[in-house]
This record gives sequence, structure tokens and C-alpha cells, in this order.
Amino acid sequence: MHDRPIPRLRLLRRRGSLTASGGADYEAAVAALRSRGRFGISLGLERIDALLEELGHPERRLRGALVGGTNGKGSVVALARSVLQEAGLEIGTMPKPHLVSYRERIAVDGRPISRDRFAAALAAVTPAIERVTVRLGPPTEFEALTAAAFRELAGAGIDLALVEVGLGGRLDATNVLDAGVAVITNVQHDHERLLGSTLAAIGTEKAAIVKRGNLVVTGAQGRGLRPILARSDEVGASLRRAGRGMPYDATLREAGWNGIVVDATRPSGPLADLRIGLLGSHQAANAAVALGLLDALVEDAKRDGVGVTVDDTAIRRGFAAARWPGRLELLRETAFGPVLLDGAHNPAGARALARSLEELHVRRFPMVFGAMRGKRVAAVLRALAPLDPRPVFTRVEDRGAIPADELLGRWRRLGPGGQTAANPDAALRLAANLRGSPEQPLVVAGSLYLVGAVRGMLVGEEEER
Repeated sequence: MHDRPIPRLRLLRRRGSLTASGGADYEAAVAALRSRGRFGISLGLERIDALLEELGHPERRLRGALVGGTNGKGSVVALARSVLQEAGLEIGTMPKPHLVSYRERIAVDGRPISRDRFAAALAAVTPAIERVTVRLGPPTEFEALTAAAFRELAGAGIDLALVEVGLGGRLDATNVLDAGVAVITNVQHDHERLLGSTLAAIGTEKAAIVKRGNLVVTGAQGRGLRPILARSDEVGASLRRAGRGMPYDATLREAGWNGIVVDATRPSGPLADLRIGLLGSHQAANAAVALGLLDALVEDAKRDGVGVTVDDTAIRRGFAAARWPGRLELLRETAFGPVLLDGAHNPAGARALARSLEELHVRRFPMVFGAMRGKRVAAVLRALAPLDPRPVFTRVEDRGAIPADELLGRWRRLGPGGQTAANPDAALRLAANLRGSPEQPLVVAGSLYLVGAVRGMLVGEEEER
């Protein structure tokens, strides 16, 4: 059992529970939030603990799952959320980072809360932020967002919360949450300056999200798995493993522009011909983790005396309907022709993108590429180079973005070609003229910041970074 109050579980969705109210100044709220960006990354739980104490610990009223891992967190959450909605539940999520709007950081059933509601949520935590600042220094942008999101979702009457870890795990602000279930999708190289240079070190940071008595799901393997096994054993957590030969597995049968089809296995029985609406063969591994997560959520509710039912029909419908913007997302009709967006920003993500493009028979494609400092850019470019892309390098308006000419220099150590553009709009225009045929997709990759900027332009949404 868990040391947290158990909210009443509603088995019917209540639409519009986060509709606009008040009239708070959204633009001013975003400006105030962005000003906290100057405090950068400051890992640790002292400030977020103090913030949540000031707010009456709203995170203790949330049940669901804390989802960490190097890659696939968003896909696993998208798959599980879609299924749970089909089962009649209302699901809160806290995606990170946002692509276009800060409002994406607090969502119910996949829909960002309204501008007024977002502004009101930030206004509600501002007095607590000011009091904590006096004692412990200024909370970061991420800490302010996390506190606001926990408070908002706790008061929204949702059934379950699926919360993505921001960076690592042990010292990430979301790690104050004990929702009953902990997920670690996989352990790969990323953020090595902060998390360590070995898979064992990175896995140790991620394994710290496992709390005493949690139900744990992981698709990690090898050296990255060992710390998760050790942590689970240390705190008496029950572990479910996903992957080849594991109790939760998914074998790829088909891959195309409409998604993939897998044959899945799980302890309760097989699910043959399971269609997944997300592109890329790597989604088979994410689907296996998502199946483990769904079972863990059902079991966690049961041991707390609450009934949750997720049947095969909900799984099939939910997986088929799942969407995850900016991650192998094809925008078929834009002013620049078909555009494929993918925030591949680390070597494992780039390898997954390269495999997916090969499966879709996409080669010699125009590519708009940008990256942030602290990433293994050479390894990302090396993973994409065998597909012979025609890259146009650019940067977003962020002090952490690598200049386009520096990216071009790194590319030319791998091979000839490549161009630069001053901004994403110019890069899109230049790259659109490089495609071999009107049907060939223009690929945007390397950074979720770049993907968000491009997606905002293409779908007509205002960028709020």
C-alpha cells in the first residue's frame, strides 16, 4: 500500500474539466516563466520539495505512473494514454519538452489546458515560488512548471496521471512523485555531462525513480538494466520486464506510412495483428513497455481496492489511434510538401530514425538539422549519414543552439555537401528545393526545439519558447 490518499476513481470521462476561466494574462505568465530560464538546469529536489510543501503537497493526490528512460518515454505515455481513454478514463499528462506551446506541459486526454487556465495555474504557485526563493534561491522554469502541473492535475479530478521524467531521474523535479508505478523505458547514452559516461551510471540515475513498493516496468537491457534490478530489489519493488524473450514482447510484422503491426505477448495471453498508429519499427519495443505499464496500472489500482478494467478491445483501439506529435510525425500537406518531423537528438534516437527511413525506402532526402550543445552531435550525424541525406543546417533562437556553420563543419568530417541557413524558415525553403520528387519527404531532425519551431510554423501555431 502507498502513503498517499486514494482519490475516487471515476470510470466515465468528464469532458471539458479544464475549460477556460478567470482572465489571467497568459502572455505575462509565459514571459514570467521564460524569465526563469536564466536559472538553467539546476538539479536537486530541495526547491521542488519546498514548493510542493507550500502548496499542500498536491502530488500526493495523484496516482498513476512516473515514466523515465532515455528514449521512448513520450511514445509509451501516448500509447498508454490512448488505451486508457478508450477504457473510459480521464488521463492527465505532463509532456516534456513542449513543442510549440507551454500549455502542452499540462494536458488532459491529450489536450493542453486553456490559456486562461494555464495562466491561473502559474499565478496560483507564484506566492509559493516567492517564499521558496527567499529561503533556497529561485526555482527553475522546470520546477515552477512541475509544481503548477501537479497542483492543476490534482485538482482536475483526473483518474490517472502519466508523468514523464525530465532529465535523468534521481535529481529530476518529477522524482518527488510516488504514483505507485515506475517505468524506465530503456537506458542509452544521453546527457552524459550530467548523468555519467557509462550505461551503468546513467541507469543508476534513472533507477532512482523507483520507490518502495512500486510496480516497475522496464525495457532496459545489459549494463543499463543492472542498476534497475538492484534498486528494485533494494526497495522491494515488483519488476516487469519488456523486450525480446521477456514476459512483455512485441514482434514486428509490418511497417509503413500508416504505422506498424506487431504480434504481442504478455502474461495474460497474446495479441496478434496489433496495429500501432505510430511510425517506426522501434515502436514495437515501446508497445511492449506500454503493455507492461497498463497491466501495472490495473494491478496498482486493484491493490488499493479500486477496480480498473483495460480489455483487449481498448488496447487495440487505443494503440491504433495513438499519436505523438514531433516524433516521426508526417505532415502530408504543407507549403513545403510532405514534411517528416522527428526529434532524434541522441545516437539511439538517430539510429531509430535511420532504421525507420530505410523501412520506408527513404534515401537521399532533404534534411533540416539543428542541435543543442551538450549532445553527441557527431554520433547523431554518423547514424544518419549512410542514408545520404542532403542536409541544411540551421539553429533556433536559443543560446544553447549550436551555430549552423559549426554543424556544417562537423558534417563535412563525415562527407561532402551540406548547406546552412540563418533560421528554420530559410532552411525549409532551401531544403524544399533539394527533394528528388514531390512525394519525397523533407526530414526535420536533431533537436526537439527545432522540431517544435518548424511544427509551429507548419500548423500555424504560435511558438512560445
